[in-house]
Amino acid sequence: MPQYAYRALNETGKQVRGKLTANNETDLYQQLEQIGLMLIDSKAVKTNALSNAMAKGIDAREKIQLFVHLEQLQAAGVPLVDSLTDVRDSTDTPRLRDLVATLLNDVQGGTPLSEAFGKHPKVFGEMYSALIAAGEESGNLTEAFQHLVRHVRWEDAIRKRIVKAVRYPAVVLVLIMGMLMFMMGVVVPGIVEFLRSNDANLPAITVALIATSDFVQNYWYVILLTPITIVGSIIALANSTDAMRYAIACLLLRIPVFGPLVSKLAISRFAHFFAVMFQSGVPILQCLETAQRVVTNRCLEEAMKTVRQQVQNGEPLSQAMRNSGQFPSLVCRMVKIGEDSGNLGGVMSNVTGFYDRDVDESIDAMIGMIEPAITMISGIVMGWIVAGVMGPIYDSLGNLGG
Repeated sequence: MPQYAYRALNETGKQVRGKLTANNETDLYQQLEQIGLMLIDSKAVKTNALSNAMAKGIDAREKIQLFVHLEQLQAAGVPLVDSLTDVRDSTDTPRLRDLVATLLNDVQGGTPLSEAFGKHPKVFGEMYSALIAAGEESGNLTEAFQHLVRHVRWEDAIRKRIVKAVRYPAVVLVLIMGMLMFMMGVVVPGIVEFLRSNDANLPAITVALIATSDFVQNYWYVILLTPITIVGSIIALANSTDAMRYAIACLLLRIPVFGPLVSKLAISRFAHFFAVMFQSGVPILQCLETAQRVVTNRCLEEAMKTVRQQVQNGEPLSQAMRNSGQFPSLVCRMVKIGEDSGNLGGVMSNVTGFYDRDVDESIDAMIGMIEPAITMISGIVMGWIVAGVMGPIYDSLGNLGG
């Protein structure tokens, strides 16, 4: 079924833009009329373009509102088609409205809700359709929507943790580098001209400072491009072959401070996805398969794959995780307790909570280490500039006084 990018007028005469799935332009006109819009013009777009556009326009808060709304309506016994219609008509976000309209159109055409969600992988990951499919099989979509609300909130919290771990050090480093470039490229050259005009014998520390300043002025683009080139080369190398990607992923896990943080984030994601899906009634092998794909580190992904294969062969999950060598003994013991008590989903939720707190503490500790390190480096460089500049200046003033 084609998708259309449209321009339309709302009830107040304001022009709005969006994208919808429709059989043809007549169907598009009728769908827009149902939501109070009058079609001006439209054109067909590719499916990928539609999915990407919707993904960029829908944030975590809007997803939460969507699933909370669906949960409440389902709990009240409202039919699914009427629930989707109500969500479509009540939302203020154009892209979310268009997405729900597309879901509604699919469901009205006989497509199961889980498959309708699965058509938008850029917006909703594999876990969404799996949980909704489990809810459809059990006849309890309300519980599936409740799990999805908790999942979206957790996913948003994890994203904020990652941004916090990356943004602060990056901002501080950029500011420090900017200050040093300014000192070396603007301030120091002006003082150097004064020193050179006096034909004084300059100490080694000043000669080194002048050489560094000259390099910054003449090759500033090299300084800016070097980190970009290094990062780009590592990414290209990692994407060249699976073996290289695996080797680099394993190497990242061995980097002090950063490696353990990546590992904790991966374990937290694995435990969360597994817990939410397992508690929703999804079979354990499908839980492991989905959880394996959400782990972003290839080394850990291979470990998850090994775990799934061993469980498929009849090995207990706790033993399979222990055999992989990538899970801490604490996690393996907790999973063993969950297996023995029949509360594996609850135990995995506890693992998620434990590692979420541990990740927060690790991020704060990393930032606490970066601050004094950057301060010390800045102090050393500034001391070098002061010593290299002020010494010859005092000597020059002394010669003038003599």
